[in-house]
Amino acid sequence: MKNTNKFLVALAVFSGLFLNSCSEEIVDLEPFGTVKSETAFSSPTLVLAAVNGVYNAAQMGVFNGSEASPNPRGYVFGAAYFQQNDCRGEDVVNTQAFYQLTYESNYDPTTANNVFYWSDGYQLINKANVVLKGLDEAITKGTVTAAVGNNYKAEVRYLRALAHLELLKHFAMPYTHTPNASHLGIPYRTVPTITPVDVEVNLAKGRNTVAECYALALEDLNFAETNAPTKAQRAGIDKIVKVTKGAAIATKIIMYQNMKNWSAVLTEYAKLTSQYTLEANPMGVFTNNYGNNESIFSMYNTANTNPGVNGALASQYNRRNLIAISPIIWRDAEWLVDDKRRAETEVIDNAVFTRKYKDVTNYSDGSPLFRFAEMVLAAAEANARLGNDAAALTLLNSVRNRALASPSTQAYTSSSFASSADLVRAILKERRIEFICEGKRWGDIHRLLNDDIAPTTGIPRKVANGFPPAGSYTLGTPFSGTLSAAIPATDRRFLWPIPLTETNNNPVLKAQQNPGW
Repeated sequence: MKNTNKFLVALAVFSGLFLNSCSEEIVDLEPFGTVKSETAFSSPTLVLAAVNGVYNAAQMGVFNGSEASPNPRGYVFGAAYFQQNDCRGEDVVNTQAFYQLTYESNYDPTTANNVFYWSDGYQLINKANVVLKGLDEAITKGTVTAAVGNNYKAEVRYLRALAHLELLKHFAMPYTHTPNASHLGIPYRTVPTITPVDVEVNLAKGRNTVAECYALALEDLNFAETNAPTKAQRAGIDKIVKVTKGAAIATKIIMYQNMKNWSAVLTEYAKLTSQYTLEANPMGVFTNNYGNNESIFSMYNTANTNPGVNGALASQYNRRNLIAISPIIWRDAEWLVDDKRRAETEVIDNAVFTRKYKDVTNYSDGSPLFRFAEMVLAAAEANARLGNDAAALTLLNSVRNRALASPSTQAYTSSSFASSADLVRAILKERRIEFICEGKRWGDIHRLLNDDIAPTTGIPRKVANGFPPAGSYTLGTPFSGTLSAAIPATDRRFLWPIPLTETNNNPVLKAQQNPGW
């Protein structure tokens, strides 16, 4: 009985499998139901349903409930990805209590938002591992061809890598923290948890180093790039909402950016330039979520499948106005007053809110995880750091100019920057403006820790939680109101603690808890 209890508890924490009894496992592989594991891969239709179930796990997540009675919040790549990553930075203001603990860094090993980020991340990872095992069996039995099976495996391995990389941003120090990235990362799980034996194996597994995590993620992404369809081979909205070679390449670009491997960033970027283009209108991605030429990979949401009122992007950022644009970035001099991106906002109770996410009725806005503009700015940064200022300037302007009222007079020129370092800083500022309320800020704060050109030092100073006072958004001068104290990276709060639910069941991870927790 003791082993059975450990099995059930551990599954509830990190496996994504839910049991009727000790002898029959049920795997949630479809958005609206379950399929018994022994039959889940017995036909091509069920194989596809299993793969789609991994996407569903990435989009929806579970919050304070089970998949039988979900309370979805969009963990880990639905709306929660955006909200958590935004609220860890200074470019938004959490106006109410919803993400206040994250915004003010008042979390602990039991805080629900962080606990479910971890547990839903690993439920996604385990579902990916279960499906990968099933795909191997389906290929062996001839249920699907090797070519079809490898296409599916590319999608699933991509999502597995993406989940591990996302958890690394919050639970481990950045890649460059030690010379060889030899510091602790997270457990990179590749073994499915299905049986009690599997539980024991995973309970004995500790944290890989960050270098090991990156190496394993690169293996997954390289497999995805080799075996996934190209954008051209996808049809309709699948060009954006299903994994393609472009999605794998884009994710590798971000990885190499984190590693400061600038030449590799440029090598990968060159693969994308024939597949994607910038929209002429900087808001084109958001007015045509699933049919534009800039989106590389977005999570698909519909009226029937979305994270709901407590998680959907248009609910949190729009209808309920829970997260405002911060006056810190709104009043930054490098965000020109007549920039067209300012128009996609609305003032509510003296605060400015983004209107990138528009469907407040059906919550059907796509969750834009990767778009070509980010890759262009990554290539611009890489060029500037390598001293290729002319190329960097051209790329920077290609993103920025489309938002300018008068590009002929307002575009940056070679005389705009005294040095390559100044150009790098301008590119990083452009990232903050271009991707406001898109969940990108924490990734930059994390990777730029102690950077040689534009260093971050920890969790930045922020405007107080709540609606900022009248006058906070008046343009013309930088924001000078009261800010919170900065939190240095040496403070335990820079990293989230591994949840108590995990360390209680995994003695290895308990001994490897983040410092201070």
